[in-house]
Amino acid sequence: MTQQLAGSVLAGERAAIAQAITLVESSRADHREQAQALLAELLPHTGSAIRIGVSGVPGVGKSTFIDQLGVNLIAAGHRVAVLAVDPSSARTGGSILGDKTRMVRLAADEHAFVRPSPASGTFGGVAKATRETMLVMEAAGYDVVLVETVGVGQSEYVVADMVDTFVFLTLARTGDQLQGMKRGILELADVIAVNKADEQHEDESARAARELSGALRFLRGPETQWQTPVITCSGLHNVNLDRVWKHVQRHRDWLEQRSGGLAAKRAGQLVHWTRAMVRDRLLARLDAPAVREAVAAAEAAVLAGELTPDQAATRILATLDPSPTELAP
Repeated sequence: MTQQLAGSVLAGERAAIAQAITLVESSRADHREQAQALLAELLPHTGSAIRIGVSGVPGVGKSTFIDQLGVNLIAAGHRVAVLAVDPSSARTGGSILGDKTRMVRLAADEHAFVRPSPASGTFGGVAKATRETMLVMEAAGYDVVLVETVGVGQSEYVVADMVDTFVFLTLARTGDQLQGMKRGILELADVIAVNKADEQHEDESARAARELSGALRFLRGPETQWQTPVITCSGLHNVNLDRVWKHVQRHRDWLEQRSGGLAAKRAGQLVHWTRAMVRDRLLARLDAPAVREAVAAAEAAVLAGELTPDQAATRILATLDPSPTELAP
């Protein structure tokens, strides 16, 4: 079954691609085993796509930007996959926003594949299986993979650690555009685009871009490092999206020209992926009934003053491992 599904994915069959993504997103133990067997079949056919993360505050126009950029890329001969991570419904656990309704042109194009996935409480607002889904899309022949995040909390940090180029969208019309933009976000971004720079907002967007460029000059390292460009654009009116793409390509070329730059970056991402999977599996074990009972009892003991937090943590961890080894400080 796994080999047959892998063959269908490699042939670009959309139903098989959707089935494969559903498989890698599943948390069932038997599905996880099948998913890993499938990925082993697909892995030799991955790695050639341009992986791009797109993030920004809610309301910045990420979906409109991606829809238009994707249409432009398809017109240029690319095949585009969009992995859009939606907020999750607290009641059903499903996607709330439904990016297929907000990327109508891409969703209807045979050269594109839009996959909305619920974040489902995953740390950073990035779906748990996004990395594996990315590999499925690459094996299916999509040469540009765009990962859109919900744009809140730690999502920017998480997505930047799984893509080649991280594009951060911002707006000029949010008061002081530098206020609230953490230094870490500016350091993470490989390309910054001031979106909705259209009609009466062109001047203030250009001014915001200049201010961001000035701020970046204080953060940039030696000239040998990548110098993050700041561009004004409008996803709604298709203004300067060609410039954004040009800088994405420049960044990709810069990575490839460095000694092992792209390969080293992706190898490091695999290590981070491994660590993330260890954390996820440990957290999953905390949800076992026996562990939940131990957690509740330990927390009650802390509240009653019977245990210190350190003693309570030790008691909870002992439930996970009856013979825990002493951890180094």
